[in-house]
Amino acid sequence: MQGSGGRSDRSWLGMWFWDIDRVLLLLVLLLIGVGVIAVGSASPSAASRYSDEKHHIAPLYYLWWQLAWVSVSIPVMLLISMLPVAVARRLALFGAVAFLIALAAVPFVGVSKNGATRWLNLGVSLLQPSEFLKPFFIVTVAWVLSMRAQDDALPVVFITGAFTALVGVLLMLQPDFGQTIVFISVWFALLMISGTSTKVILGLIALAPAGLVSAYFFYSTAQKRINAFLFPDAEGEGAQDHFQTNAAHATITHGGWRGTGPAGGTMKFRLPEGHTDYIFSVIGEEFGLIACMIIALLFFAIVVRVFVKLLDELDEFRLFAAAGLATQFGVQALISMAVNTGLAPSKGMTLPFISYGGSSLVALSAGMGLLLAFTRRNPFVLRSPYIAKWSGV
Repeated sequence: MQGSGGRSDRSWLGMWFWDIDRVLLLLVLLLIGVGVIAVGSASPSAASRYSDEKHHIAPLYYLWWQLAWVSVSIPVMLLISMLPVAVARRLALFGAVAFLIALAAVPFVGVSKNGATRWLNLGVSLLQPSEFLKPFFIVTVAWVLSMRAQDDALPVVFITGAFTALVGVLLMLQPDFGQTIVFISVWFALLMISGTSTKVILGLIALAPAGLVSAYFFYSTAQKRINAFLFPDAEGEGAQDHFQTNAAHATITHGGWRGTGPAGGTMKFRLPEGHTDYIFSVIGEEFGLIACMIIALLFFAIVVRVFVKLLDELDEFRLFAAAGLATQFGVQALISMAVNTGLAPSKGMTLPFISYGGSSLVALSAGMGLLLAFTRRNPFVLRSPYIAKWSGV
């Protein structure tokens, strides 16, 4: 007789529930909940900033939209997490091709906001292809790197490097320097995790300073933001970027350790993009630096949880894909928090699962769904006496 509701439940839903990493899922749901509260706090200031005599935005406009996106994102994450590994991989490969084409179309038919062209207008909403490309790019790179086990002669470094370079060029055309850094960082991390030769790794490390210098001299956006970060008192085109980082620092420190309380913040009304790029600062003002530390620990716990779980993973593809997705999640969170605290130049980077935005939230949920699918495992399989185990000989 088939069990119901317990570990003996062999239904599709029951097996998924017991195989999935429920701790990881809980941590992600906590972040989404924090995001709803944070967007609710930042919504009145954002609505006030973007309202004028002709257009009035309701104080909780962004909160209602965030709730709508959450109602889409959570089912997307759960449905993708239920996919078998082979199906999830196939979905990611097709997604990488589709969103790479969409990314290439952005400079020609994209929508411009704040001096950048990063979105496609779908009528009901704006779509940012780079956000969706990130998880699919990672899984594709992981798949190519895992193929080296079948053919040592396969030039996986060149193939994945060319793919990364193509994405980087398309992002720089928007321009989107922050996302370019994320893609390159994840590619480099995957090369190290996959056991790429020390010579190649050291060669890439040696090229990093040359790449930064080239970006500074030949890429005006990078130059403006680096100048604004290094020379805060200088006047010029980078002054706006430094104003944002100054405003973010003033906002995050205004509430002290305990914060001003929900809806008690005042500095957030002077902060540009407080509901998106600088939401971490709004959290600091209204809920205190202690809340910021707890959020940072949540991000850290998610990344550590994934890497600890992968210590005994034998499937190279699952290992690379899950490690890459966790790295992307951690790098993006680290950059966003560093910008909000004034430790990095302004980059326009959302805080995963917390910042307002449909593209960001749905894409991150898709990526987390893939991560949950690749880390799923039956806890009883390795206990079976019929499973042969490596003796180390």
